[in-house]
Amino acid sequence: MALLTQAPKGTQDLLPPQSGNWQVVEDVMRSEAAIHGFGEVRTPVFEHTELFLRSVGDTTDVVEKQMYTFNDKGGRSITLRPEGTAGAVRAMLEHALYNEGLPVKLYYLTSCYRYEKPQAGRLREFHQFGVEMFGAEAPVADAEVICLAKSIFDRLGVKNLTLELNSIGCPTCRAKFHQALKEYFEGYKNELCETCLSRLERNPMRILDCKSPVCSKIAEGAPHILDYLCDDCKAHFEGVQSYLDAAGVEYVINPTIVRGLDYYNRTVFEFVSNDLGAQSTVCGGGRYDGLTEQMGGKSMAGLGFGLGMERLMLILEAQKIELPAAPACEVYIASMGENASREAFRLVSELQKSGIVAACDVCGRGLKAQMKYANKIGAAFTLVLGDNELAEKKARMKNMKTGEEKGISLDEKFMEDYLVITTMAADLGKLSL
Repeated sequence: MALLTQAPKGTQDLLPPQSGNWQVVEDVMRSEAAIHGFGEVRTPVFEHTELFLRSVGDTTDVVEKQMYTFNDKGGRSITLRPEGTAGAVRAMLEHALYNEGLPVKLYYLTSCYRYEKPQAGRLREFHQFGVEMFGAEAPVADAEVICLAKSIFDRLGVKNLTLELNSIGCPTCRAKFHQALKEYFEGYKNELCETCLSRLERNPMRILDCKSPVCSKIAEGAPHILDYLCDDCKAHFEGVQSYLDAAGVEYVINPTIVRGLDYYNRTVFEFVSNDLGAQSTVCGGGRYDGLTEQMGGKSMAGLGFGLGMERLMLILEAQKIELPAAPACEVYIASMGENASREAFRLVSELQKSGIVAACDVCGRGLKAQMKYANKIGAAFTLVLGDNELAEKKARMKNMKTGEEKGISLDEKFMEDYLVITTMAADLGKLSL
């Protein structure tokens, strides 16, 4: 019989042991976020569509081409979140977290949804680790957010990453830049794609982010924003660099970075990998001062980044970085007969309450099949219970690596004997190294 259905295009299932690797990486992210003073926020998987239209920008690829938008049964326009920042900003404003003191520091591990052509590192359902900081205008805040991202890569042992840095200025200096871009691209109107032609009047900076090979080639000769920065933006950008220098963080200036969302201003940055092919950016972010006010809330500075989980896992795989494996089964208790099965279950429950990974048969297998399964799951020790063991309240526990067997009590001394046997085995293992 054929399967009823399969996972939708552009999505994937995470199965053991891959899901265990994700948990290890997520634990590192949560740990580093906590070290830097960030607390977790969890927002709904869908929001009112106007949230993203207002924040992300109606000239971006995300809004124009990629959002999953539908009307609910009440006739309200709803959108699956295409990125994490907008929801975090909305939650921060709605619950007035700024009243608890500034800066407000939030992080999230979340799923996002964009309708685009699936490829390696770019799925329709993807996952992000992100951080947002509100109420911090000084360039040191930009440096802290960047250093948080770098600390995650460092702890995971990721190599061959380049931090690329740029400033896209404020509305004041960007107005002059937009005019210069418009004048430049006017000379290529006959070659630009239809989307970029529509952006030429509304937001010519978005043309710099176009994925069309023709538009990308034209954009190579476009003016650079760094030549148009006002004195304040120039000083802020120099300040960010000075703090990164103080922390020993290496970076390169890339004046072509604009990021794909309209809410960015001033600092923008990307961590770029040589191991991802076309999808080279694994982490990107920057400053979005003014977004809170644009969304109807209190005006305050904001900045953050999004780190793509799928892309990060591809890098870890490409660089053959080994992550700690999930705890393997320490002991498997096989049984013969119903009474022995109940005793095996009792003992396993006792072990599990003490934090020990233990298992027994739950499929009604014969003894031979149980032992085969114990080998398959990599059990370090096994013991077999039958009528004789139950009557004598004693069994033999076998070290599956050495083949050595030792007696173990099945009464109140069970845990004491178990710990002695496993501790001695661990010590002998260390001595043989």
